[in-house]
Amino acid sequence: MESQFSQDIKAFNSMYRMRVSTTPTLDIGSPVTQRLIDLKAILLEEVNEIDPLIELSKQTTESPSKALELLTGIADLMGDLQVYAASEMAKWGLPLDETLSIIMQSNFSKMGADGLPIYDDRGKLQKGQNYWKPEPKITAMLSQRYPSNS
Repeated sequence: MESQFSQDIKAFNSMYRMRVSTTPTLDIGSPVTQRLIDLKAILLEEVNEIDPLIELSKQTTESPSKALELLTGIADLMGDLQVYAASEMAKWGLPLDETLSIIMQSNFSKMGADGLPIYDDRGKLQKGQNYWKPEPKITAMLSQRYPSNS
């Protein structure tokens, strides 16, 4: 069963006359290579919206009242990134909920041999010895939905 978010994304795409594919497809209305180039550019624009938040974060030590403004900006940025990515998945006919479930299960496998998380110097979670890549399971899931080339 699809999540409400996944349903809302499809309704959003439909409302704004953006593609919603019901099966995985590379036929997205423009050449795939160009769409990927455009996707990268758009995501970089979104990522660059972090810069004003970095500047605002410097002000929160001087003015605690800026904290709520900063948290709001962070929430909006993260939400925009998720909505944009989910909208793209709908265009490509990629099942949002199932894909994210596989990726999350893979993420749960990242624990170290001692059962504890492993982090790098930035706090990014690292892969432990029991980590498994999500791509084989995503491939298996998509192969059940992707139209045969025969």
